Parts: sequence; structure tokens; C-alpha cells
Amino acid sequence: MKHIVKTIIALFTIASLCACNDEDDKTPEPTIELTEVGHDNSKTGHPGHDLHLEANIVAEGVIRRIDIEIHQEEGSGHEIEESFTDGKYIGVKNTAFHEHIDIPADMPLGKYHLHFTVTDNEGQQSMAECHIVIVEDDDDDEHEHEHEHI
Repeated sequence: MKHIVKTIIALFTIASLCACNDEDDKTPEPTIELTEVGHDNSKTGHPGHDLHLEANIVAEGVIRRIDIEIHQEEGSGHEIEESFTDGKYIGVKNTAFHEHIDIPADMPLGKYHLHFTVTDNEGQQSMAECHIVIVEDDDDDEHEHEHEHI
């Protein structure tokens, strides 16, 4: 009987020592810093043009996908959805996101909400949000593209 008790205590001790604390082993969720939304971070866009978008992303669990959604705050339900599931942003731990999101020419003017979501390979998601305004084109195309495309 002593032998069985000692065996049980030994197994319990080994199991306790080997047990992993999920909190300690959990990979942190991705972090997103929106650094520029619209030209010069104006948070404005124009129908028929593109919206300049930059963000710094860190994902210890490695980036699986990036989803961008822009939807109207009120009204007709117009929205833009764009996903990045392959290419230079996918499969890396950190990246500087730089893209130009097309705004359809028939996009109604008004207030919109931008959701920038990063999902890592462990299925964890983080989202950065920002309000933007779609305004009439001021016909000054030159300032829209002064920056360097990387």
C-alpha cells in the first residue's frame, strides 16, 4: 500500500511540475498603430481616389491576415472591404503596412468608420479604429501623391 501511495504522490508531483500555465505561455495579441490615415493623416478621402493608409504592426504569433473595412456611420450602408491574405505582410512578426485603398467614385460623402484588423496564426485578433470623412474632391491631385510609394 505504501508503494501505491508513494507512486501516486510521485505522479502528482511530476504532473504539477510539468503543468503549464496557459497565461505564461500565451502569445501576446497583435498590436496595431495607425500612423497615417489619409494624406498627411488628414483622415479624409475623396470619391474616385485612394485613401493613403499606414500602420505599424507587431504580431508575435505571426500575421495571418489583415482586413480593412470602411463603412458609413449613417445612411445607405456603403462600405469598402479589403483583405490581405498573402504577400509581404503575411507570415511575418512585424511590418510597416503602407497601402492605398481605392474609394469608389460613387461613394457618398459623409462620415465613415475604418476598422483595421490583424489576425495572427494563433487566431488572435486585434483591431484599430478611426473615424474618417469622405469629402468632395478639391481637384488638387498633385498633393494627393507627393509622398514616395514604397
